[in-house]
Parts: sequence; C-alpha cells; structure tokens
Amino acid sequence: MTLRLYDTKARLLRDFVPIDPDNVTMYVCGPTVQSGPHLGHLRGALSFDLLRRWLAHHHQRVTFVRNVTDIDDKVLEKAGPDEPWWALAYRMEQEFSRAYDAIGILPPTYEPRATGSIPQMIGLIARLIERGHAYAAQGDVYFDVRSWQAYGALTRQSVDAMEAAADADPRGKRDSHDFALWKGAKPGEPPTATWESPWGPGRPGWHIECSAMAHRYLGEAFDIHGGGLDLRFPHHENELAQSAAAGHGFAQYWVHNGLVTVGDQKMSKSLGNFLLADEVLADHDPLVVRYALAAAHYRSGLDVSASSFREAEAALERIRGFLERAVRLLRDETRDLRLTAAVPERFAAAMDDDLGVPQALAVVHETVRSGNAAVEADDRDSVARAFAEVAVMTGVLGLDPLDPVWSGTGDGAAGRALDALVRTMLAQRADARAAKDWGTADRIRDAIAAAGITLEDTPHGTHWSVSDG
Repeated sequence: MTLRLYDTKARLLRDFVPIDPDNVTMYVCGPTVQSGPHLGHLRGALSFDLLRRWLAHHHQRVTFVRNVTDIDDKVLEKAGPDEPWWALAYRMEQEFSRAYDAIGILPPTYEPRATGSIPQMIGLIARLIERGHAYAAQGDVYFDVRSWQAYGALTRQSVDAMEAAADADPRGKRDSHDFALWKGAKPGEPPTATWESPWGPGRPGWHIECSAMAHRYLGEAFDIHGGGLDLRFPHHENELAQSAAAGHGFAQYWVHNGLVTVGDQKMSKSLGNFLLADEVLADHDPLVVRYALAAAHYRSGLDVSASSFREAEAALERIRGFLERAVRLLRDETRDLRLTAAVPERFAAAMDDDLGVPQALAVVHETVRSGNAAVEADDRDSVARAFAEVAVMTGVLGLDPLDPVWSGTGDGAAGRALDALVRTMLAQRADARAAKDWGTADRIRDAIAAAGITLEDTPHGTHWSVSDG
C-alpha cells in the first residue's frame, strides 16, 4: 500500500510521493525555549516521531530537522539580570531534550538553533528585497504581503480578512498585515541579542528563522513540513509566502497535529492551564505517557485527564503480560523472532491511512488476545507468531514494553543483581516445597512479597515482577 497523508494546504488526503524515495526530508517546527515543555509540546513532538518511524519503515533514510528558536521576544522577556537570555534558552532547551528523551522520541538528524543561522536569514531577507517582496523601514525589514498574490494559500484567507501582524513595532509599515523579517535594535535590549545587518543592528523575525533553516539543511524543496495546528497562521502561512516569494519550492506536504486540551480548552502557557512535562513524568511511567499521547489520532484534539493515563497503563500491562508469558514459554526463540518478523497487513494498512495509530493499536491488542489464548492452549507455533507480530508492531510505534529503553529492573548492574537475588530465593522456595517444608516456603514467599515483588507460578516456572504499588 501507499502511505496517504492529510495535506493541510490541499485539505485532502494525498498519496505520499517523496522527492527522493531513498531519502525522505522532513522539517518540524521545534520549541521556542522561553520556558519548559508542557504536555502539548510532547504530543506534538511525538506525533512527528511516529510519522518519522513509519516513514523509516518504508524508506531507506529519513532526514529529520527540528529547530530550536532560541532568540525571540518571549525569550528576551523571560530573561533577567541573574540569567541572560542565551543562558535561559540553553537551560530550557535541555529541559525539552530531557522530556523528549524520556518518552522515547528519537533525536533529530539535525537540530539547528536559530542563532546559528543568522547569516542565512540575512541572505534570504536580501533576496526578498531584491525580488520586490520586502522593504526596509527605520531599521526594520517587512515582508510586503500584497506583493505576493498567493499570500493566504495555506489557510485560504484573503489578506483583508486576516488579523494584522503584531509581531513587531509598526514603525515604517506600509500595511498592518506586513510581518517582520528583521527587527531593528531597540533601547534597553541586550547587545548580545543584536547582529549587524545591511539594514542596521537587530535580530531576525520569528518566521524567517524557519525558512532559512529549512533551506540550509534540506534545500530549496523538501517533502514534509510539520507542526502544531496552532502554527498554521500566522507562522506557517508566513513561512510559505516568504520561501515561495524567494523562489524556493519549499514543502511539498503540510502536516499538522491536533492540540492537547484540558476540559476542552486549548492547553497553553498564556491561559495558564498547561500540565508541565516534568510534573506529568514524575507522576507517571514515561512509557505510559507515550502511549496516552499516541493513542489518539495525531490530527484529533486530545483532552487529557487522569483516566487517560489509567487506560494507557492498563493497555500496556496487557501487552507486557503477553510478551513476558511468551518469553517464558519460547525462551531464546524470541531473539530470532524479533529479527525476522514483518508487520501484519492490517497494521500496515492502518498506518498507511494517514498514520492511523488508534486502528493500528487495535490490531496490536487483538493479537495480544489471540496470543494469550495460544499460551493457555500451549500452542507454541501460534504463541511464536503472535509474539513476533506484537513485538514488531510495538517496536515500530516505540511502545515495546520489553525494549531495554523502558526497563526499570531488567537492565544494568542493579537489575541483574536484583534478578540474581530473587532467583536464588525462588530456588530456595522450590527446594523447601519439594521437601514439604511449608513453613520455610511460606517465609520466603512472604519476604519476597514484603519487598514489593509479585510471583506468578506457571507450568513453565515461577515468574517475578516488581509490584506497581
């Protein structure tokens, strides 16, 4: 099957045909690092992590660029005498990276900071002025929206119906809708936030940053531009206009993820209703957070509540339970099964249909149920087939509970030491039971339980796990 993606600009599902089938190119707007990440940031990053993983399943290579906006009005406003803007931006960038890593988001191929591409931004602005689509005024440079007839193509708005651009001091503007490409330095702003340009000292506007970085790392035309639905206007509309006006092919597909809401209201820092990523990750297993954010279709809104995480935890426990039972039954066979398995056709069909993760997860759980029935029937062939399919499907989604990246006890020296101690106690318990020394067997069982470890006696031996409580 061919992957079909919903193109926000075309407003329809389109067959995905990359410019180069051997190297899919993708640019996603990353965070403005004025403060730490909230759950909406994680959901957005995860949406494109899932798309990237599925693209990698189809194609030889995916070049994935996610920028960091480290110079912006908001960054300057949040900085203070005890922490300059660049130090704040770097500290917040690290917080985003830790949160992304925690829920298994793959690192980008390139992660450029805006401050690292100032010369490219100046060059792009100069090109727009030369082509008659931008003008300098009192130290600022603005994009002339009425000079570009296709302005509004992404969101299908006429210029007069749009909100005025409020991204800069309106000094020298010819039209209230014109947006800033370069912002002249103002009194009171730190000199470290100023760069020299042909139009005087200043710093870039927000929109020009992404156009310049996308061009620098992916060329004049690339496959997919992604971001949150809230970025369609004005940010992505302005990116498209200035890049196209410069003569660049720019993005062939526009893909936007839905927003996270709390009580049906968009989660945002300005509204004060956001859930900080650090707080959510402190209260919930990171794999549970990943599952909860992935379970809804990427284009739909996601209303987050305590039940979202309870349901995700229960779903993961069903998957984990089956995989562990299969490992105990099949033992070393599972290593080869992981290497040779192919995703089931129904799973692939769901993912190819505009990244239908909810439908793909339904296939996962159906396979888990049939696998558990096969375990009960001691049908090794069916267990092996189900194990292979569940492992490869959850692996593609980054949701495999047995992946060492999620392991709390099975990996590392501490995990190996705990496993050795518990297995020694289990052997002693088995010896006591064989000798009908029930008192000793019960004392060992109680000691293990007191340590927060749950035992499961099966026909294939006793299995232990750390209790959630």
